[in-house]
Amino acid sequence: MSKKLIWDVPTRLFHWLLVGSLIAQYLTAEVLENAMQWHFYFGYFTLGLVIFRTLWGFIGSDYAKFSQFIYGPKAVIGYASTLFKRNSKAHAGHNPLGGWVVLLMLLLVLAQAISGLFMTDDIFFDGPWRAAVEDSTLKVMGFIHHNGFDVLLGIIALHIAAIGFYSVYKKQRLAPAMIHGKKDTNEPAITSSKWLAFIIAAAISAGMVYYVVEIAPPEVEEEYYY
Repeated sequence: MSKKLIWDVPTRLFHWLLVGSLIAQYLTAEVLENAMQWHFYFGYFTLGLVIFRTLWGFIGSDYAKFSQFIYGPKAVIGYASTLFKRNSKAHAGHNPLGGWVVLLMLLLVLAQAISGLFMTDDIFFDGPWRAAVEDSTLKVMGFIHHNGFDVLLGIIALHIAAIGFYSVYKKQRLAPAMIHGKKDTNEPAITSSKWLAFIIAAAISAGMVYYVVEIAPPEVEEEYYY
């Protein structure tokens, strides 16, 4: 085996920007005072990241595509049976079990970002879609936003624990590859980070967030503030 480029730059950039964004959202909501406006901004940014990663799952480099790491039940069960074998096969990209965890995390983050569009701090700041729905919908969104983050924290903790497990027990170092992009593997390397596709996907993601946040929300009637 030799070190080969597996993770393209956009995938790695997405990963670390998402980590930073989630930390920032936690700090602006739970730790810092008078930072709720920044919490909303980071939420919009996170929504853009998830939209980008969804697009990149179809047009990105080989190992970033959903078709490469979303396996069927038989493959997942088969891989799970080898989980505690030290010398089990190492996958160049996400393994069959890890691929579904990645998808679950994306869905949870997306749920947080969408529900956040309906939130308020009950003082100064409202999400752009808060005034567009009835109280029953706001309650559902509030429940998702406040409880979903606890579930997301649990999945993140599991993800970190899995990285430690693979590094110590199975001698498969996953974290460094998300920095430099290279892994020891016999599988073929990627040949490009597909920069043009990256620019297009990033532009589409930014445009969609701008539309959702600034253009699409209905105008708030004046009496809403009283």
